[in-house]
Amino acid sequence: MSRTIFLAGATGAIGRRLSPILVAEGWRVVGATRSSDKLADLRALGVEPVVVDVFDAATLTKVVAEAKPDVVIHQLTDLPPALDPIRMPDALVRNARVRDEGTRNLVAAALAAGARRFIAQSIAFAYAEGPLPHKEEDPLAPAADGLRGVSARGVASLERQVMEAPLDGIVLRYGFLYGPGTGFEAAEAPGSVHVDAAAKAAALAVTAGAPGLYNIAEDGGAVTSDKAKRAFGWSADWRSGAGR
Repeated sequence: MSRTIFLAGATGAIGRRLSPILVAEGWRVVGATRSSDKLADLRALGVEPVVVDVFDAATLTKVVAEAKPDVVIHQLTDLPPALDPIRMPDALVRNARVRDEGTRNLVAAALAAGARRFIAQSIAFAYAEGPLPHKEEDPLAPAADGLRGVSARGVASLERQVMEAPLDGIVLRYGFLYGPGTGFEAAEAPGSVHVDAAAKAAALAVTAGAPGLYNIAEDGGAVTSDKAKRAFGWSADWRSGAGR
């Protein structure tokens, strides 16, 4: 098996915590960022950096093909630091585009490069109203009003594209993130997850778990992550021990 992973969103909150795990496990990690200012940061993590915009489909296809990855990990988001409420309305629209058009481009690039496995970041708080805790088979809320619906439709598009692609597609539905790099020191709501535990789930999914949807959140009554615990041996208690 190839030992190369293409990590889109390598400088994001999860990407920064995920990269050292993958490198320590012996993977060659090619990490994508939109900003040349972040190249040194990625090199310091042991990552081979590339600058590319997910909306530039031609360049994205080229750089993914050059990386020759066995696994592509999609950790792309476009959200403001600490989820700044003033900036969030515009950010949620941009983020929905990343999940829709960006995912389409990244899946196509992964297929063209011959990748076999595709792991994507989703969220565990786009479910429609219903009995708690939510399980993966519960419906999402794309018909919701306002920005909640915009976000849920982006999530639904991402998940559908990953599940329908001829790849081993795994979607990780993360709870509300907290911890280093997120702007939140502690859990703010039920169904939260520490960023280190979120990163660990993606690392485990590289080699474990059948294709499908997996909630990745702490036990707080909002969602159940029993499926991920069984499939990956995942624990919400995992911490990297660095930078806390």
